[in-house]
Amino acid sequence: MKKQVLIIGGGASGLTAAIWAARSGSAVTVLEHMDRVGKKILSTGNGRCNLTNAKIDKSCYHCTEPDFPMEAIRQFGWKDTLRWFSSMGVLCKSRMDTYYYPVSDQASSVLDALRLETGRLGVKVVTGCVPEKISWERKKGKSRFYLQSSQGRFTGDALILACGSKAAPNTGSDGSGYALAESLGHSVIKPLPALVQLRCQGKHYAQMAGIRTEARLTLLISGKKKCAEEGELQLTDYGISGIPVFQFSRFAARALDERKKVQVMIDFLPLMDNEESQVFLRERFAEFGWRKGEDFLTGVVHKKLAHVLLSMAGIPLGEPAEHATKKQRAMLFRGLKEYEALVSSVNPFANAQVCCGGVDTSQVNPHTMESRLVPGLFFAGEILDVDGKCGGYNLQWAWSSGRAAGTQASVKG
Repeated sequence: MKKQVLIIGGGASGLTAAIWAARSGSAVTVLEHMDRVGKKILSTGNGRCNLTNAKIDKSCYHCTEPDFPMEAIRQFGWKDTLRWFSSMGVLCKSRMDTYYYPVSDQASSVLDALRLETGRLGVKVVTGCVPEKISWERKKGKSRFYLQSSQGRFTGDALILACGSKAAPNTGSDGSGYALAESLGHSVIKPLPALVQLRCQGKHYAQMAGIRTEARLTLLISGKKKCAEEGELQLTDYGISGIPVFQFSRFAARALDERKKVQVMIDFLPLMDNEESQVFLRERFAEFGWRKGEDFLTGVVHKKLAHVLLSMAGIPLGEPAEHATKKQRAMLFRGLKEYEALVSSVNPFANAQVCCGGVDTSQVNPHTMESRLVPGLFFAGEILDVDGKCGGYNLQWAWSSGRAAGTQASVKG
């Protein structure tokens, strides 16, 4: 008789686990509380699905157990992912030799391939199924799981929780999996939004909304440098956004939750160091000081940004810039090189791509994704306390952890 594997969650990791469990000879049932599986996959990579990344190492992930994510990824890395999708008919291409997408540039191609493969393998998919209660027993060295749901009772020899996090709840990630994990004795590290925009204090953001500019950003927590990122910054009417902001937003979210002061220092002239910037600004005043303030930084930064920085420095927009005092010039320099964004909050889960926090990984075997507390219980994907940077890393985690959980759930007693 085939081993019965139950999987709660039909997202990227859940479908991956289903495929590998079925390929390993198990009878698999996927329970999805939404009306269809894989909705979150459709929104990844701006609808194009950045499904993996060729540059992947420990630094690409955050986890309270720093070595945990790479154990599964070493077993099933980015090259394995490309071969796997190729075996399901999906051709992939790279951008900048590191970011991989389907050749079709459609996330729907990835989801369709996963759905077609689960269908080919005979995986049973039950949608609109809300889990209500899980119980289990262990007899003669074997586990048995009993799941009560909105669509009746299901039983299995192994159970995989692949329910996602709380990020992007409109796609199905409502955080319900955390309560299921806790009901089985697992601890959950408080989930917070990650890969998300930051809301900032100040009256100037409405004036700068819509600006996109290259910048270097340094995150300060309680006055101490946490990390720095460089790339395209997006200024919004409420604060800051863009890839460099997303990359450290998890640290900001955790610090704010702990009631710590969070600042982002923005360098709008990242191609010059401080000394070069001082020389540049001094020469700028010497050569273009005759221009009115409103035109003084034309060709240097976005015009809306220039007007805000000049106003903050007290330099009149309608007078020649050369009239600026030494103090005003110093303030303009600080605005260009050390603009302070005082962070008041992060945007909510609805705006987040993933979460930081989740099921405590110290209670999970990193090689098999099996619970250290409940034999036969496995985890995969975002439900765990693992979050990656932008760039295909979170989907790679879904593929790697899903593959480990699905394979091991089929072979372990």
